[in-house]
Amino acid sequence: MSTENQAQFRSLLKRLVETPEYFSPDDLKTALNLLFTPEHLHASQIGAFLTALHIHRIERRPEFLAAAASILRERSLKAAVEDLDQDFVVDIVGTGGDGYNLFNVSTTAAIVAAGAGARVIKHGSRASTSSSGSADLLESLDCLFVAPTPGTPMPIPRVPFTFILAPHYHPSLAAIAPYRKCLPFRTMFNVLGPLINPARPRGMVLGVAAPEIGPAFAKSLREGGVQRALVVCGFEGLDEISCAGSTHAWELHEDGSVSEHVLTPEHFGLPVHALSKVVGGLPHENAETFKILLNSGSQIPENLIPVLDFVLMNASALLVVAGVAKDYVEGTELARQSVYSGRAWDALETFRDAGRKAKSSLNAA
Repeated sequence: MSTENQAQFRSLLKRLVETPEYFSPDDLKTALNLLFTPEHLHASQIGAFLTALHIHRIERRPEFLAAAASILRERSLKAAVEDLDQDFVVDIVGTGGDGYNLFNVSTTAAIVAAGAGARVIKHGSRASTSSSGSADLLESLDCLFVAPTPGTPMPIPRVPFTFILAPHYHPSLAAIAPYRKCLPFRTMFNVLGPLINPARPRGMVLGVAAPEIGPAFAKSLREGGVQRALVVCGFEGLDEISCAGSTHAWELHEDGSVSEHVLTPEHFGLPVHALSKVVGGLPHENAETFKILLNSGSQIPENLIPVLDFVLMNASALLVVAGVAKDYVEGTELARQSVYSGRAWDALETFRDAGRKAKSSLNAA
């Protein structure tokens, strides 16, 4: 790094540490562009910067979340989504960090919603704080993730469900990963994933693990181009719509306004289930549960009814955001029929076949 750039980063770091009230979103953008060339910075500077962002709770301020997300999107590899203008693409994702280690509900809900008529392009990764992340589950179901070629947008076919593996698209985050792993706390970058889906979905169900950041995320989604969204946080600090009781919800409307309300399982026409009934396991264990849920028709084993209802609830929310269902009760029934009819499983198989085809084409080339 040039002496000029080194001095600029030091100045920004000093401002963030000593006078954070004068540290602006533009300052953050400039600092991040310097930070994402970490080989030119001292490890101590990187650690200090990440720590200062954490201490000053920058991730709780929507203007800073939006600024950071914009830089990461600029630096990400691109996706060429087939018929993007014709479809209302949606995603369902959580920030992680709730510590509950539950079944992969958002991934399963995404596939169920796809089987019910939504076009879902899910952006996710492998496990960070749980035993099984979205990518871990899908890999255990024999799905393949094809990495894009730098400089060439990755074609995303028009199929009901697609999964984008985040590390394939965000080399900037990979560059600073070793420094983040050395820190004993989650950084701002742990919660940015939902805001940087390369497919640029127009609708989203986003789970956060702390209600304090719910409004910030709703506003950041709006600034990032999302038209309709539901940001949720279970009263237990769960980054999903909770099957065990009440859930904070911030709804982003198409006019840009955000309304706040509380959801309960009753809003979905479903009973309450304790979180102990929906605990997850290792990826292969969750994959077995997934297969049973989506291949049993209406004969779901009794012990998996709580898991099914947990999935239906979150799939319903995504169907409402996607405009497929008019309300949560209808969304629940559409999701249920997606499971019972086998259409949810078909959505998974279509994605799996598309991945194998893409892999074969690359190998042939």
